[in-house]
Amino acid sequence: MQLVNIDVRSLAHPPISPNMPRLASMLMSSVLCLCTLPGSAATYTYLRPEWADSERDPYGVALLKLAFAKAGVCHTLVYSKQKMKQGRAVYELERDSGKLDIMITMTSPEREAALLGVPVPLTKGMLGWRIALVRKEQLHQFAAVRSAAQLKDFVAGQGHDWPDTAILRGNGLPVEVSSAYDGMFKMLEAGRIDYFPRALQQVFAEHKEHPSLAVEPHIALRYPADAYFFVNRRNTRLAADVQRGLESAVADGSFDQLFYSYFAAQIAASRAGRAPYHRPAESRARSLLAGRSQQAVVFAGRLAQACLHRSRERTCPAACRRAGLPG
Repeated sequence: MQLVNIDVRSLAHPPISPNMPRLASMLMSSVLCLCTLPGSAATYTYLRPEWADSERDPYGVALLKLAFAKAGVCHTLVYSKQKMKQGRAVYELERDSGKLDIMITMTSPEREAALLGVPVPLTKGMLGWRIALVRKEQLHQFAAVRSAAQLKDFVAGQGHDWPDTAILRGNGLPVEVSSAYDGMFKMLEAGRIDYFPRALQQVFAEHKEHPSLAVEPHIALRYPADAYFFVNRRNTRLAADVQRGLESAVADGSFDQLFYSYFAAQIAASRAGRAPYHRPAESRARSLLAGRSQQAVVFAGRLAQACLHRSRERTCPAACRRAGLPG
């Protein structure tokens, strides 16, 4: 397998939205019986997902429920009335419009400046491992790719407000954008783009929804990226509750237990024919965080454990240390 390491140095802009069955209910309750602080209960609005597993909560919701339980608070979550694109959700949260209190999304310097991020990596760096959906008739063309320069002959598809778009373009990879998540699959099927890089935890479920496409079996893109929970900068109470709960879950191993209950199968599937996703130590929620790196684009299967040096311009140096990265 060929692995492309992506450089996010000097980018002003470092997604999330796979295609699964919609949740029917607008209301979800985090009914927890571990309240320890008087008056600690509150109701918060969580970004309504465009997709979800029909049989269980979305990963972000499950994490919040776990965090609330570990923090000993009895908060309730309700979905936002509307689905929103990433850029719109960030805007509503920043201006404290009342439409949204908390969201999970890929971090970037811009998002950390506009919002209050909870500096606990939520995917152990898995968000930065990208496997592409392609048209079946192009599989042989991608199989011949042996260098980053050759990949520049193909056009990737990304969301117009996704941090990934600037990362790929900053590394010289051509990108076409769409404002509609579903539209990118149509662009790929129509030949307007050549490949659609998706996070390791997204690509296999999306392939099931779009069986006319294929999961490219040889190439992976890698760049330092992860997701945070974000709230309005004034909502320090919610941020503190979530951070306290997540750090407790990391410490007692329940974070890892939840993480692998959602993603162990995808991690295993990704190993077929390509360099493996290397799990961090199971006792810690480590990750390569989205931000700035001094790593150049490299095309080599041996890079699975390459060292990515972090810039000291990070907005959350403590989170870098937590992730095991030099800050």
